[in-house]
Amino acid sequence: MATDELSKKLERRCNINEGVEEGSLSPQSTVFNPYTEFKEFSRKQIQDFQKTFKKYDTSGDKFIDFEELKYMMEQLKAPQTHLSLKGMIKEVDEDHDGKISFREFLLIFRKAAAGELEEDSGLCELYRNVSEIDVDKEGVKGAKNFFTAKIEAQTAGKKFEEEIKEEQEQRKKEAAEAKVRKAEFKNKANFFKEQAEAQKS
Repeated sequence: MATDELSKKLERRCNINEGVEEGSLSPQSTVFNPYTEFKEFSRKQIQDFQKTFKKYDTSGDKFIDFEELKYMMEQLKAPQTHLSLKGMIKEVDEDHDGKISFREFLLIFRKAAAGELEEDSGLCELYRNVSEIDVDKEGVKGAKNFFTAKIEAQTAGKKFEEEIKEEQEQRKKEAAEAKVRKAEFKNKANFFKEQAEAQKS
């Protein structure tokens, strides 16, 4: 009897570790740290995503369900059909619970960065709106200023890169000239040394 009980305990432990018993996940997999799992995003980006997630998680259950997603897309000025909303959830719903957890919410942005979202999909609309600007907060004028500032920042960034390249080229040129001058000086020094030794002899 004791052996049977021990065997059952060991079998149950194996099943839990493999995440197959009653659809459970292993204890390790339930611990989620966005900063270690989504290293492609900065801490600030993840915190911003979390603020957005919490804003639309109106029930506060740490999930965005169908109704909350519908509300979110309406607020982002990109309303979706019933089927489209279901498809959006299904695309990132890895645990098949019919809701979007914060981890699954971050998957939207990972997929977008990897180019895995369809251009005309609801998730792509969500990504574009959330990652670019919160129109609710900024308003139309704010949005215009945001995009103007973004273009200016990109232009400034390119100019900065060009200036760095110019400086690097200048440094290379100066280093090469210094090397030539040093070699010339050395040659002259050797010449005068040889002349002095010749005069002595």
